[in-house]
Amino acid sequence: MAVSRSLRRLLRVLTLEEDQRKLVLESAIVELRRFERAMANTREQERRGGQLVLASARTGELPDRLAGLEETRAARRRAAALAPGIANAQREVLARRQAYLDKRVERRQVETLIGESEAKEAVVAGRRNQQAADDWYLNRLRTAKARPLPKKLLIQAESGDAEALTGDAEALAGQT
Repeated sequence: MAVSRSLRRLLRVLTLEEDQRKLVLESAIVELRRFERAMANTREQERRGGQLVLASARTGELPDRLAGLEETRAARRRAAALAPGIANAQREVLARRQAYLDKRVERRQVETLIGESEAKEAVVAGRRNQQAADDWYLNRLRTAKARPLPKKLLIQAESGDAEALTGDAEALAGQT
């Protein structure tokens, strides 16, 4: 039983789908990282605004204090606007990661089926080859037994020259 072409085709399709899902996942991760960088920039803006307020409190500069307060408020508004986007991006990454992993499991299952099928085929082929070798050897022995011994071997067998008999028998077996 050979591995069917449809299973191999299915494996190719699943591999392509897995690659596509991986690209979609990577895209979602890039989007999440973009949101996280924007949030980090917003936190930095808020920190700079707080530092400007503290510096203006020491120097007494009212415009710097107002600018620092406004920068802090703007950063907080921006952070509040970014928070839902980050949450959505995180959910999207989780969903796409799960879809990718599901497709990967499917592909691996098909790979396992194909591997098991190929292993079974190899075992069957090995058995067939061994059976053919065994049959050949048995047939060779049967034909050697059925064939009458040449006079030379009969004379050596009667004389008790075992070494010569063994060597001639091997030469005779090599002729078949």
